[in-house]
Amino acid sequence: MQNRILYSLLVLVAVIFVVRARLFTVSEGQLAIKSTGGQIVEADFKPGLHVKIPMVNEVTKFDGRVLTDLYQAEHFLTREQEQLTIDFYVKWRIVNLRLYYETTGGSEDVANARLRETIRDSIKTVVTQRTLQQVVTAGRAEFTDAMMKTARPFADQLGIELVDVRITKIDLPQQVRDSVFDRMRATFKAQAAKLRAEGVEVSETTRAQADKEQTQILADAARQAGQIRGEGDASASEIYARSYSKNAEFYSFYRSMQSYRESVGTQSDILVVGPDSAYFKYFKQPQAQK
Repeated sequence: MQNRILYSLLVLVAVIFVVRARLFTVSEGQLAIKSTGGQIVEADFKPGLHVKIPMVNEVTKFDGRVLTDLYQAEHFLTREQEQLTIDFYVKWRIVNLRLYYETTGGSEDVANARLRETIRDSIKTVVTQRTLQQVVTAGRAEFTDAMMKTARPFADQLGIELVDVRITKIDLPQQVRDSVFDRMRATFKAQAAKLRAEGVEVSETTRAQADKEQTQILADAARQAGQIRGEGDASASEIYARSYSKNAEFYSFYRSMQSYRESVGTQSDILVVGPDSAYFKYFKQPQAQK
């Protein structure tokens, strides 16, 4: 009885071993290849439980998520042969597992090394076409677009989708940094001086135009005032003439009263007139003027 139980347990263990040897699982976020003697048998496994032939098939699993690799202190030369140190990172994922396995042997390190060289060549192409100042002042998007455009076709050949490439830091050697900042400072100073000169020119032009318009307005106003004054004097003369023609004696009396009011009794004025002058005739003969 005991031997039968032991035999049953051994058979059960063997069955479990065989079943486990024949089955394998693929989790969410995983990719898997089933191969025989290094030759791929199947590479399109969905997440779940799958079957293999023990001792014949080999199953290799890969990370199907987006992978990030950081590359630090890569050295580049600008168009004027100034040295830069650039840090960047790459995000990628496997989209064609069969091609990825055939081109990289399924090694993530090999894939990273090939991507690194491709991205370095892309950055080198971008940097060598620009001056140091253009590189320092350029936007990150400009580098990203140029690098993605160059590196994406190569990544496709590896069965990889290039998700993102980003410049994280651009460093300059200290002596280069000082000279760059000095040149940038001089350039910005020259631009500021140019803008100030243009502003002064515009200001002077505006002021001259305003002075011209002011002179024109004052001249027009003086001309109109003279014209109105002349018209008023003419109207007054016409009124005086009509008054004189109607009553000459009263007109003479009225004009004399206006003259007395404007000339006699004012401060700081001296009037030298003989007492026998006709100017005072209405003072001498008051009864005659009634």
